[in-house]
Amino acid sequence: MKTRFPNTVDCPEPFGLLSPDAARAASENSLGDLPEWRLEDLYPAMDSAAFADDMARAKADAEAFQKTYAGQLERLAREAPAELAAAIAEYEAIEERMGRIMSYAGLVYTGETTNPVKAKFYGDAQERITAASTPLLFFTLEFNRIDDAVLKAAMEAEQALAHYRPWIDDLRKDKPYQLEDRIEELFHEKAVSGRNAWNRLFDETMASLRFTVDGETLTSEPAFNLLQHAERAKREAAAKEIGSVLADHSRVFTLITNTLAKDKEISDRWRGFKDVAQSRHLANRIEPEVVDALVSAVENSFPAISHRYYGMKAKWLGLEKLEHWDRNAPLPAVDEAVYDWGSARQIVLDAYHGFSPEMAEIAGRFFDRGWIDAPVRPGKSPGAFAHPTVPSVHPYVMLNYLGKPRDVMTLAHELGHGVHQVLAAGQGLLMAQTPLTLAETASVFGEMLTFRALLSRAANPAERKVMLARKIEDMINTVIRQIAFYLFERKVHTARASGEITSERLGEMWLEVQHASLGPMFTFDESYHHYWSYIPHFVHSPFYVYAYAFGDCLVNSLYSVYQNSAEGFQQRYFDMLKAGGTKHHSGLLKPFGLNANDPGFWDRGLSMITGLIDELEALEASG
Repeated sequence: MKTRFPNTVDCPEPFGLLSPDAARAASENSLGDLPEWRLEDLYPAMDSAAFADDMARAKADAEAFQKTYAGQLERLAREAPAELAAAIAEYEAIEERMGRIMSYAGLVYTGETTNPVKAKFYGDAQERITAASTPLLFFTLEFNRIDDAVLKAAMEAEQALAHYRPWIDDLRKDKPYQLEDRIEELFHEKAVSGRNAWNRLFDETMASLRFTVDGETLTSEPAFNLLQHAERAKREAAAKEIGSVLADHSRVFTLITNTLAKDKEISDRWRGFKDVAQSRHLANRIEPEVVDALVSAVENSFPAISHRYYGMKAKWLGLEKLEHWDRNAPLPAVDEAVYDWGSARQIVLDAYHGFSPEMAEIAGRFFDRGWIDAPVRPGKSPGAFAHPTVPSVHPYVMLNYLGKPRDVMTLAHELGHGVHQVLAAGQGLLMAQTPLTLAETASVFGEMLTFRALLSRAANPAERKVMLARKIEDMINTVIRQIAFYLFERKVHTARASGEITSERLGEMWLEVQHASLGPMFTFDESYHHYWSYIPHFVHSPFYVYAYAFGDCLVNSLYSVYQNSAEGFQQRYFDMLKAGGTKHHSGLLKPFGLNANDPGFWDRGLSMITGLIDELEALEASG
């Protein structure tokens, strides 16, 4: 159910687990005292009485709720709207307890995914909550069978019910795609042995992969990190080894992909979705034509952004052509700065404070109150994310901090999510969550504030050039690459409707979108054919990826408004974040004079990227 497991929002392209040697090296450098989160704010321990009691109470309360309200909602709407409002409040409280349980279990597991005790704890919690929540399924299904006129009259008559209008309106959008109650119950219960099981197989397979580069055996993260190594031979060796290992496991990854795509096709067909991405658009509460306009604008920008930029990069690297292992190569003769934890904290909080002291104060809580887990550890989950948990507690941020400039930007990004989640918590569990498309707003905005603050302090044109190039590459990875991923997913899910897809064909489709998005400057050898298989978003959240491009372009437009009319912007921005999931994107953007339905909106956001490339070209010409 959408409300039980609050959105964990993360970075666009996380990698895998660190090896013990890499983790030890990270802990022995001069990054300072890296914080670890304190999960006691959720529960004292895995075996605590509080956790056991809440698990038992969640089950009992769900069963009692079903006994009290099943079959009664239409009558309550007609005769006792106040009781219907009380039922929603009780449902919200049960969902919050279940969300608290699963947030804790998930964060415990995240901290050490290779620990069998913690893996079992997480898996058992998933199974028990899935079973305990089954009695709640009736509520939203039956609620959507209440007559529209009756429900409208009930909300007009009872303010307590009208308070939930945004959630009710949101819920009604699902009505055309609901199935009969017993079928919904079957879909719900079989998720544990179906999609969730395949997700877990993918995660555990990725965690088990080992890559041998120059005689050293590595897990995924350090292997992929070598693609950013200054030595081209090192990048090439890593790239070919990654491709070889992924190819060796292609049968498993191809089976996972085919099975999950078929699973989705069955679900979509039963529910009546006509397009492969329609269920994601519905979940994001965004019109398909808005997504189509975004995708079209980004596709049209490929030559002006990625093709153009990588042509410049090839010249800097002294190459006539780029191989795929050159995509994230550092600029030559550049020593990358290392930021200890204290410096990273100060940089981000200063940037936030320059926009709003309140924003910096909220972000400061994460540092001061144990809401961040930053160290690299063996077995720790890859990448970075911000998890809101539930409104009665607070969010948590997970990083794998290594002191690189990109790590500082990741810290700014995830704290932006955290600030958003804190501000939206006042809406309550049912209305605090934003769709994925809007969930990236505060994170990308926080990242932009930090980038602009750092750029203003560049000591010389060479340093400014490096910072601009790094930011452009990050934006290409967030916008161009994610839309390429979306186009790849569309190809995969469309093709799967006609039968199983071979590993070879998956590789062909992957290269088709890579050629189109990255441009003629790149060549791709055989090792790149299987790189589609490591992207976790394809497995865990089909069509999630366009949300990154949506958020980046939206923030670029927002930031343009801020630069041109700063007066009153901060309050309007905070009002947008506090709204949580209570408003449609059109209502949230209206105070800023922005409209995502306008094709020019996306061009405006993309123009910020081309503007940065213009500035970079000018620096190059003058240097």
